[in-house]
Amino acid sequence: MIEVSHLTKRYGRHCAVDDISFTVQDGGIYGLLGPNGAGKSTTMNVITGYLSPTSGTVRIDGHDIVEEPQEAKACIGYLPEQPPLYTDMTVAEYLQFVAELKGVKRKSEREAEIERAMGRTGLEDVMDRLIRNLSKGYRQRVGIAATLLGNPKVIILDEPTVGLDPAQMIEIRSLIHDLGETHTVILSSHILSEVQAVCDRVLIIAHGKLIAQGTPEELAGKLAAHGVISATAVGSRDAVVAAASAVPGLTGLKVTAEKGDEVSFTASSESGTDLRAALSKAMAEAGCPVISLSSSTISLEDVFLQLTEASPEEAEPVSAPEEKAGQSADAESNTSLAKPEQPAQDAAVEMPARDDEKEVQ
Repeated sequence: MIEVSHLTKRYGRHCAVDDISFTVQDGGIYGLLGPNGAGKSTTMNVITGYLSPTSGTVRIDGHDIVEEPQEAKACIGYLPEQPPLYTDMTVAEYLQFVAELKGVKRKSEREAEIERAMGRTGLEDVMDRLIRNLSKGYRQRVGIAATLLGNPKVIILDEPTVGLDPAQMIEIRSLIHDLGETHTVILSSHILSEVQAVCDRVLIIAHGKLIAQGTPEELAGKLAAHGVISATAVGSRDAVVAAASAVPGLTGLKVTAEKGDEVSFTASSESGTDLRAALSKAMAEAGCPVISLSSSTISLEDVFLQLTEASPEEAEPVSAPEEKAGQSADAESNTSLAKPEQPAQDAAVEMPARDDEKEVQ
């Protein structure tokens, strides 16, 4: 469905996207995960044709985004991080406007498209409300409904839950999950739990590199949590270290303190297996009784932070060494429905009041 090959985007000397290559298959939900400023929005803007690449190619359903922009863009419904809404319109008026822009010419077809989009996003009850009087969660629904008009094959959502309260986040995630049954969905996020909750496949970007990709289950295996054991045993330093080092699967042993004949140390379990019983048995057999023993776990979130916070020189791809992703200042998202500058208020012209004063939550 989407083929990105050696995509690079530069701003002067700054390389925002550096030689990205990946493929998005037809169907399912794909997550572009990375910290703020990792290049997610820049990548999306190039894929959708709102920014031109410095080099490389993007093909949407076989159409090159540069050579065949009209055909490629007809396959895409795009929602930037800030939905480009006209807040003085009602929901129905705005969707009518977007449907006309997308070339849905026949009135009956527009009405059917709008009804279908509002039904998918739960907007029927607020269709006559002014957008400015809707809550942020409902405004996000309006933006998603607009992406569905024209029945595009691919839905691209940039940070779709940013700024929402927990209840609204759950509702939008549920909506995205439903959309994934009929469309190919690509969403960007810096929230690991969100991507794990809704995505079938994940690409992680940091420091100009594609550092990991795969299903959430595959990434959980590749970035498996490591168990960390802290212990204190009685005996000489050499005897304690020798006994602990002999435990299979226990690595990274480090002495943290020595007090009298007590030796404290930490070690890691490579597979995340709890090795406390094996360690206690080995220490007892070596004549070094354990007087304290505890374990902690580095979560997948911690591993993600370690990967994305590593320096660019240290960052290495986990699953696809030949593929890289770009770093960016996440240039502000653009859209063909870009929100116009707000005109100065004209004291001589006063619009009639609309009875939509109560905000819809």
